[in-house]
Amino acid sequence: MKLEVTNGSSVDVSDSTFGREYNEALVHQVVTAYQAGGRAGTKAHKNRSAVSGGGAKPWRQKGTGRARAGTTRGPIWRSGGKTFAATPRDFSQKINKKMLRAAYSSIFSELIRSERLRVVDKFEVTQPKTKDALAKLSDLGVESAYIIVAADKGDDNLFLSVRNLSYVDVDEIGGINPVSLIKFEHVVITEDAIKEVEQWLQ
Repeated sequence: MKLEVTNGSSVDVSDSTFGREYNEALVHQVVTAYQAGGRAGTKAHKNRSAVSGGGAKPWRQKGTGRARAGTTRGPIWRSGGKTFAATPRDFSQKINKKMLRAAYSSIFSELIRSERLRVVDKFEVTQPKTKDALAKLSDLGVESAYIIVAADKGDDNLFLSVRNLSYVDVDEIGGINPVSLIKFEHVVITEDAIKEVEQWLQ
């Protein structure tokens, strides 16, 4: 399969990697797992064993006319523990590497079919100015874009230029995620980066 590069050339990529059928169920599972992994899971309450006090029986068992009580830190007491206390938990889900690669391959294949993937020879700005980055995107005919560059070739000026734009994001190969690939209107990827993606997904 040949993908056109914006400078007029083309790049050869594997049909098995970038020509897959779209597996919606698998992509949904990977996206859900990615979002679940971002949850903090730090919500916590104190149950009756975690709150302080309540060591002594507040009054004798019989003869007072009041209801029997063994502690002042039960759930029905002021400053008592919570009945069904929330505890910290891990929301992360396990995704096999083979499933993850298949999901990414499915997403990239769908981006190509829907003409949402733009391959460029390079994407750099000479100075950290948002205006310059937007001008480059305008030349490509895109507005909302997820820009992917090769590993260790990230341009600091580029990262600084788009950091205050909600509809543009930049990542190196190691930082790409399924949510960003799906969320943005277009994905702009450099020629070096798409070769790295192909090598990673094979």
